[in-house]
Amino acid sequence: MRHIAPMLEMSASAVAERERLERVANVSLYTTRTGRATIEYSFRIVRRHLTGTTVLEMGPAEGVMSELLANTGMTMTLVEGSALFCSDLGKRLPQAEVVHCLFEDFEPSAGRKFDNIVLGHVLEHVHDPVHILSRAKHWLAPGGRIFAAVPNARSLHRQAAVMMGLLPSEHALNEMDVHHGHRRVFDPESFRNVFYQAGLNIDIFGGYWLKPVSNAQIERDWSTDMLEAFMQLGERYPDVAGEIYVLASAP
Repeated sequence: MRHIAPMLEMSASAVAERERLERVANVSLYTTRTGRATIEYSFRIVRRHLTGTTVLEMGPAEGVMSELLANTGMTMTLVEGSALFCSDLGKRLPQAEVVHCLFEDFEPSAGRKFDNIVLGHVLEHVHDPVHILSRAKHWLAPGGRIFAAVPNARSLHRQAAVMMGLLPSEHALNEMDVHHGHRRVFDPESFRNVFYQAGLNIDIFGGYWLKPVSNAQIERDWSTDMLEAFMQLGERYPDVAGEIYVLASAP
């Protein structure tokens, strides 16, 4: 496992960002039954499009996606801003190169390029999604592609929350958004737009996880078969799915 040492003089904003990431990591809820099912289904979509032999995962957090990617046998690089998550990932996935740094500071070793770059639930967290994608574009190997997934502001459960007076708008941050450290909620148009602004081609836009109610209600009442059925239904109706994704490539 390789760690990048912090710069001697980190900016105040970088220090604050690292502290924020550690706070989120210490109370992370991505490995609940529903959270894990969502990531596992996202991997099933990623797996359809994997190419070549190398993969860069940005923001692996607890490593649910990382463990699934490891099973593909690809050479893996994991970039994570939380020291807590990096320590755990290094122990569980010794075959991977684990780099502890902010995305804004990451530079692939020896000019390495990647066949696949995966950003699962990353772009809603960062200060500048266009900047991150613009950097990632230059790390792609010829024919390589970027897969990114985010929560969808137009999800059925968010629309219902607005109608019930629980959210002021579909784009407002709800309690779980705040808990996870989200800075924004994308809709399909704004999500696609950050890729266009970064100079990337969108090869596929899609969705998964048609989510009609809250995670708490699902955890309490839903069976595994229900979770699977509604994951699949989200692929039929991406504009109102709980999660949306883009598969992108450099021009």
